[in-house]
Amino acid sequence: MLFAFAATAGGAVSVRDDSGRELRLAQPATRIISLAPHATELLFAAGAGTRVVAVAAWSDFPPEAAKLPQVGDAHALDIERIVALRPDLVVAWSSGNSASQIAQLEARGIAVFRSDPQHVEEVASNLERLGALAGTDATAALAARRFRKGFAELARSHAGRAPVKLFYEIWGEPLMTFNDKHIVSDVMRLCGARNIFGDSPLLTPTVPVEAVISAAPDLIISGTGAEVLEAWRRWPQIPAVKNAKLCTVDPAHMHRAGPRLLDGARELCGCIDAARGK
Repeated sequence: MLFAFAATAGGAVSVRDDSGRELRLAQPATRIISLAPHATELLFAAGAGTRVVAVAAWSDFPPEAAKLPQVGDAHALDIERIVALRPDLVVAWSSGNSASQIAQLEARGIAVFRSDPQHVEEVASNLERLGALAGTDATAALAARRFRKGFAELARSHAGRAPVKLFYEIWGEPLMTFNDKHIVSDVMRLCGARNIFGDSPLLTPTVPVEAVISAAPDLIISGTGAEVLEAWRRWPQIPAVKNAKLCTVDPAHMHRAGPRLLDGARELCGCIDAARGK
């Protein structure tokens, strides 16, 4: 999907968010609230950090963000506190924030940009569009170029490599993973891996251990830490376990659709390359 944005006469700006909705501001935003950690990282990388007046829980990067007031988390927002802070822009997370609570904010006349990158390119586009809304276009454009360049280099270096069957664990109890519509699977494909649960109809399905055993992945990656990963040694019949192809990645890099996804992609590609024996 292509996302248009443009400055108009008198300093006004118009963009389309990740839901396809058009958002118009009479002038660049100066009081911004982020409702998700990935959105916080995008805003700071786009040069709008000094304009952010509050964030959602777990917004711990960059360090300056952790010092800002919090207005709730993905499960529950403090609507009254958000309104009291008089934001001229709220950046919400379509897949995580409550749709009804986002609607409440809009009903009070607050401009909401829905950020929900599903593909790598949409992270770069988010940077550009948020930079347009904040009037920090130059900084945002530079960040987007660096992000695109990094992924282009990874794509070139991994083109044509032997495919690797991968199981990616995002939670241990219950056992959870991603399907192919998640941005992490976008990175998997770039690195030359195939998600064994890519065809699941759910974005983050719960799966039984027996299904993982049956799928016989070449590599198991955990975003939950080495201790959880070690539990897989109970099933040596899985090729990934038998061949010691178990790897961890930093969830703050991989699970947030922000600029540090590039760092996560490098970690993930490294794990996949190791599974090939390189």
